Amino acid sequence: MALPRLLVRGLAWPGCGRALHRAASASAPAAPDFNSFVTRTNTCGELRSAHVGQEVTLYGWIQYQRQGLFLVLRDFQGLTQIIIPQDEAHSHVKKLLSDAPVESVVRVTGIVSLRPPGQENLKMSTGDIEVKVETAEILNSCKKLPFEIKDFIKKTEALRMQYRYLDLRSFQLQYNLRLRSQIVMRMREYLCNLHACACSSGFVDVETPTLFKRTPGGAKEFLVPSREAGKFYSLPQSPQQFKQLLMVGGLDRYFQVARCYRDEGSRPDRQPEFTQIDIEMSFVDRAGIQRLIEGLLQYSWPEERGSITTPFPSMTYEEALADYGTDKPDTRFGMKIVDISDFLRRSDIQFVQNALSYPHGTVKAICIPQGVEGGVSKQLRAVLSCWLELNYDITVSLGIPLILAQSRYLKNKDLESLKESAKSQFNQEIMEIICRPDGSLKSLLTKFLGEKQQSELIQALNMQVDDVVLLAAGEYKQVCSALGSLRLESADLLEAAGLVLRDPTVFHFLWVVDFPLFLPKEENPTELESAHHPFTAPHPSDTSLLYSDPTKVRSQHYDLVLNGNEVGGGSIRIHRAEQQRFVLEKVLKEDSEVLSHLLEALEFGAPPHGGIALGLDRLISLIVDAPSIRDVIAFPKSFKGRDLMGNAPDYVTSEELEPYHIQVSWPLAEKEAKNPLT
Repeated sequence: MALPRLLVRGLAWPGCGRALHRAASASAPAAPDFNSFVTRTNTCGELRSAHVGQEVTLYGWIQYQRQGLFLVLRDFQGLTQIIIPQDEAHSHVKKLLSDAPVESVVRVTGIVSLRPPGQENLKMSTGDIEVKVETAEILNSCKKLPFEIKDFIKKTEALRMQYRYLDLRSFQLQYNLRLRSQIVMRMREYLCNLHACACSSGFVDVETPTLFKRTPGGAKEFLVPSREAGKFYSLPQSPQQFKQLLMVGGLDRYFQVARCYRDEGSRPDRQPEFTQIDIEMSFVDRAGIQRLIEGLLQYSWPEERGSITTPFPSMTYEEALADYGTDKPDTRFGMKIVDISDFLRRSDIQFVQNALSYPHGTVKAICIPQGVEGGVSKQLRAVLSCWLELNYDITVSLGIPLILAQSRYLKNKDLESLKESAKSQFNQEIMEIICRPDGSLKSLLTKFLGEKQQSELIQALNMQVDDVVLLAAGEYKQVCSALGSLRLESADLLEAAGLVLRDPTVFHFLWVVDFPLFLPKEENPTELESAHHPFTAPHPSDTSLLYSDPTKVRSQHYDLVLNGNEVGGGSIRIHRAEQQRFVLEKVLKEDSEVLSHLLEALEFGAPPHGGIALGLDRLISLIVDAPSIRDVIAFPKSFKGRDLMGNAPDYVTSEELEPYHIQVSWPLAEKEAKNPLT
């Protein structure tokens, strides 16, 4: 019920938005009964002992059926055990339900009763009761299934995606999609209602176009043909330009559950279409946006996943690269990268001296635990070793030598695999150093280091018995990136061998800030590209460098990282036309005419503004610990960007292409001849 305008104007006190929300809720009519819109009386997950004696009507799918005695009925909320009548009067009901294939849709009406003593099922929420059927109807019989609808049955991802409508019936996908819906609803509530005041509704949810024009730089965009010869739309990779234009338009606070598109081909755990929680605000700084997002996540975080603590810690881009070798570090475990350049600078090791002679040369290392933190501690290992020496026969019978032999987690083949990975991915040579049980070092380096230097190296790297150090020397960024990758690969190997490093129930959020504004292009290092996007503002302290040495400029770009995954990114924007034009034309060498509409808008009194976008798919997949973002999307695309269920993309005929003035260069006619229905 809307409040009178006069009353609304008179309620301008702090927190009045929440008060109005409560008042409106109190005056709103009571919500209708959950099942008032449908013909069932109850769902399959809500019956309890309090319902005993009631006649109920249930609808659902047959989960399984046992020897014509009972079946389990399933719907979105849960399971109910149905007792099939055995008396002659209900013989038709018995035959109907006994013959119905699994996953057939049925309606049953019956009486709720308690299960016999000792037959309760504690694993089912409805495990205290059962429904004795009186009437039943098969609403739709199910043909033979391509796979069983059970979470514990292994299916290939391709098969799951081909029959996605069947895969969606699984409890896990049902849970994932419903939790996603609840989180999005809580986010809307936080933005629209909790940040409202008497005269404003808080953030404004605005839908932006999905047909637009090409944006220079950044990810590749999909082209959409138009009926104007030679002209194409583009599917925006994000609502970036529109959200900035909304700020120019004075909306002040915008958000959108935005559909975005990127034509990036086959990339692991990426989708050509995905969803962002997109946010933009005027008159805001980085700290303000960070506080907003921390509050948003804390408010919408599901209770069953524990709680998250704010504020989130922060780390600069340079710190992240130096300590973790990546701009999205997983801070749930140690194994940080250690700089030992100064220590080895005094050595006579030729490859080290060669590396350090370059302007950005460095020597860095990571220390991998080989059993110190595992099933056999250092103290227990020492005790067992003594027993092995003094009581060999007894210790053999107890299997202690086997325990000691298995205390090392990485094998030689694992070390070779790690070294090969660094060579193939980063063209970086790796040298290993192993700490023997007697405390001495095993490495090609030892012949260049005296005992004192070896002892200092052990101390510098905090090495323990059976630890392995991976050492790299070379160009700074290459060395950091290689060791950062090996750090994660090593963690995977250690966990596969039984050492728990990363608790999947723990959530470590981290802000990464002060990124470089520009990076050298991979294909042409003499040219620059935006590290984030071309609308990112330079760091206030580095503004003068933008015009003299843009390679040294830090940006007002910030990323939100969760457990080593980027789940959000944003920036404070350039809000002055002359600075935006300089970045596009002079630094990035882009044709600014493509963005003439934005540049002109910035000349009409654009306010300072900034924003962020959270990757909803990846965030939800981390919350539910899904192996892929495809497990939290109702109808995802495959690894190669295909819809295996509907077989898209698909061919179209020459006649269908004609209005768009497009001709396919390869022999489409031959394909059409083979399949005239294409």
